[in-house]
Amino acid sequence: MTPQEYVEEVLALVESIPEGRVMSYGAVADALAERSGRNSARQVGRIMALHGGGVPWHRVCNSAGRLPPGHEQEARARLLSEGVPMRGERVLMTRASWMP
Repeated sequence: MTPQEYVEEVLALVESIPEGRVMSYGAVADALAERSGRNSARQVGRIMALHGGGVPWHRVCNSAGRLPPGHEQEARARLLSEGVPMRGERVLMTRASWMP
């Protein structure tokens, strides 16, 4: 899989996350690892930072439930409007996580 194909796969997967659910950067990387030959949460984070504006970027957070840096308030508002369970500023990952 080429780097551009990987970007497209990451964005397609994020697009498929249902409303009210989230995935961590690592879970996105894990879901694509076998067919892509890549498995880096940091790489997924970079892809989201550079190319994620057209997909539901707010549904991707880190494994501890922390929201995208610099966009915490907007992400929190969007997630709460979708019914994502949160405690303070963090997503309750045990209840909100989704895997394809």
